[in-house]
Amino acid sequence: MNYLITGGAGFIGSNIATRLVEKGESVRILDNFSSGRRENTAALPDAVEIIDGDIRDYWTVVKAVEGIDYVLHQAALPSVPRSVNNPLTSNAVNIDGTLNVLEAARHAGVKKFVMASSSSIYGESVELPKHEGMEPSPLSPYAVTKLTCEHYLRVYWGLYQFPTVALRYFNIFGPRQDPGSEYAAVVPKFIMALLNGRQPTVFGDGEQSRDFTYIDNCVQANILAATNEQMVGDQFNVACGGQFTLNQLLDKLREIIGADIAANYAPVRQGDILHSYAAIDKLKGFGYDPQVGFDEGLRRTVEFFRSQVNFA
Repeated sequence: MNYLITGGAGFIGSNIATRLVEKGESVRILDNFSSGRRENTAALPDAVEIIDGDIRDYWTVVKAVEGIDYVLHQAALPSVPRSVNNPLTSNAVNIDGTLNVLEAARHAGVKKFVMASSSSIYGESVELPKHEGMEPSPLSPYAVTKLTCEHYLRVYWGLYQFPTVALRYFNIFGPRQDPGSEYAAVVPKFIMALLNGRQPTVFGDGEQSRDFTYIDNCVQANILAATNEQMVGDQFNVACGGQFTLNQLLDKLREIIGADIAANYAPVRQGDILHSYAAIDKLKGFGYDPQVGFDEGLRRTVEFFRSQVNFA
């Protein structure tokens, strides 16, 4: 089958591409490399087509979806803090860009459109674990963009019978995640700080909790969502169904790395939620089975970053 991965040079997209190539599938990547890294695609075979382009340009997207069976839409401007600082760009990329890909894919006769959504759409709910039947309550422009795109996917299924699926990611981590950005995710930032003998910065008291999910589980969910014909017009949590605080994360990383370095605690950031913990029964009902747990995922991720000379 022919797959298009938007944002395929990014952390999640490139891991999906690698797995699909291993399965013998045909892969095309569309990425403008604003946050994706060219080195993430360096190990992919020459048969993987890479289009250097922006999802905000409709005709570039039209070219990218030609002959495609499945679209795995990972492209977005990530980060809650980034969206708080620049909501207009987040809106343009995440909503307008997604609509471009969705519309082009529909006209191209794509069999299934799978989109990366986010656990941030739930907001700060008292009820845990967070399940798909809950009313969304986004607290940031980023979360609003993801929820808006979910509405578009539902409309495209209901109005045009164009098969769509939204996957709500819960704190995906693993190899190739960029630790260098101001808006980088917490796991790679903590790892690189400890590996380099620096104090990791924790926003808040460190007792906020997350359902940290290793990348292989996310890749499994994407391929399942694309190929399972029963999964259409719906949303699914992608997580491991666990709950760990940032302080617990740091303790585990200190043990793995062998670094006894205290954290630097800073004020809470706007838009951040306190607790994120997922119910994953719905996705499990379609065959999802997380294979890599939190501890093993952290060990694999530390091993990856230790092997990288270009990350600092």
